[in-house]
Amino acid sequence: MSDERIESQWWYNDKTGVVEQGLKSPNRHHIGPFANRDEAAHALDRIRANNERADAADGDA
Repeated sequence: MSDERIESQWWYNDKTGVVEQGLKSPNRHHIGPFANRDEAAHALDRIRANNERADAADGDA
């Protein structure tokens, strides 16, 4: 991915809880990329929902 594209995308910093555009913090703290600020702001909600779906699927096996 080009530097220009990376800098235009949004990331959620799981250490600080801050939404960032571009890579402002160490990569180990980034969740993303996301297309916009709102998607990045709800990163933890998306992760929670994905985990719940995976747990439910594991229960069906």
